[in-house]
Amino acid sequence: MPGSARAMTVCTVCGLVAASAYTVVFGGDGRLWFAWVVLALVTVGVVGARRV
Repeated sequence: MPGSARAMTVCTVCGLVAASAYTVVFGGDGRLWFAWVVLALVTVGVVGARRV
């Protein structure tokens, strides 16, 4: 996995941890989870494009 795809994956995982922690402490926020899903989909696209 090239450096940019790896960095994007790390950011996505860190974002998941941060979103989960925020939800536990402050309660759910739909916009936060929507943003994380968009980030995850972009990451999947980047990783998929790099594998082709």
